[in-house]
Amino acid sequence: MEPKRAPWKVGVVGYGRLGQFIVSHLLAQGSELGLELVFVWNRDPGRMAGSVPPSLQLQDLAALGERHPDLVVEVAHPKIIHESGAQILHHANLLVGSPSALADQTTEQQLLEASSRWNHAVFVARGALWGTEDIARMDAAGGLQSLRVTMATHPDGFRLEGPLAAAHIAGPRTVLYEGPVRGLCPFAPRNSNTMAAAALAAPHLGFDKVIGVLVADLSLTDMHVVDVELKGSPGPTGRSFAVHTHRENPAEPGAVTGSATLTAFWRSLLGCCQLPSRPGIHLC
Repeated sequence: MEPKRAPWKVGVVGYGRLGQFIVSHLLAQGSELGLELVFVWNRDPGRMAGSVPPSLQLQDLAALGERHPDLVVEVAHPKIIHESGAQILHHANLLVGSPSALADQTTEQQLLEASSRWNHAVFVARGALWGTEDIARMDAAGGLQSLRVTMATHPDGFRLEGPLAAAHIAGPRTVLYEGPVRGLCPFAPRNSNTMAAAALAAPHLGFDKVIGVLVADLSLTDMHVVDVELKGSPGPTGRSFAVHTHRENPAEPGAVTGSATLTAFWRSLLGCCQLPSRPGIHLC
């Protein structure tokens, strides 16, 4: 009989809606799944009061090594990956819940270098991206010519920055951005994660050639709609293989994260715990 594996020690960075969902599941199901919650950190510690046991509250993110985590789950904001991602990899594997952070080439390089140096993996949750494996396989075979991801929801569901924050909503449906995903991520860091995951799934196209479209739709008060359109290279007849998926994800009014994405992220967490800890960036 094989010896029972010691529980994986998991730390959670961020305690918004997704963080609360992950923490509650770890507390309720962790022991039977071989997972042990060892800390929760949030920029505003007061948000954890009354719901996270004091012994699990981490006041200083720089002290996370004292909890000896095997995996740190980021569900906060891309700034955490920019500022602390490499430091986290010194101590543990990292599950990135804000893949838009990787649109910054300096951040991506820092993570790759830290991952290689400390032999820890960077896992990236696929989130609301449908067909991730198919996109990755087609890209790896060299047959993916174009990839376009459109995300539409009510304007209240956006958390926009820079010029997009001042964008004028004209009419019932307004295209706020259409262009390379790399150009969108800095100004819609919390609304471009599905597009960023697509860019990582198709590295031959990457952040500069995968097209992202962000749409404000006044009719989508309780839903996030994601359309993924891809085309392959033309065949002998001149025609191309093409796929178009349409995903409707119920969401609370004004919510950044759709309901189905919560469950998808939990499955990503469980999945990456079964994967080998090897350097590099890996979708899960």
